[in-house]
Amino acid sequence: MVLVTPEKIASVMALSPPPHSFAELDDLVAHGLPKGALKASIDRVCLGGEDRKKLLYRIIPEATYKRRRTSLTSDESERAERLARIFATTEFVWNSEDDARLFLNTSHPMLQGRTPLDVSMTELGARRVEELLWKLFYGIAA
Repeated sequence: MVLVTPEKIASVMALSPPPHSFAELDDLVAHGLPKGALKASIDRVCLGGEDRKKLLYRIIPEATYKRRRTSLTSDESERAERLARIFATTEFVWNSEDDARLFLNTSHPMLQGRTPLDVSMTELGARRVEELLWKLFYGIAA
């Protein structure tokens, strides 16, 4: 049973047409997502303009991002997808975009006082955040 669908992840990245399977999403990522996919995800995750810039250039260095014309590389696309997946999962668990944004940007004791957004910058960190989210969702003691 899939709770966070590829369509939901794609909607965070404003992909059109959306993929209807994880295989399709994986293929899009492997071939390079549109540059706007990362920007759309960041716009959903961050509140302020300065926070958006910081996160964008943390994921892809400023000079590199500015050189990209239309598409991201597969590595950059994986980072964009990871951010969208974490946001989609958080939004599903909290059932609110505002609460999801607050959760991701607030330090958490189960993450050694780091924010879930900081921890999710690596794939293993993202898995830790997803595990925490599902424990919260199912009411399992973290």
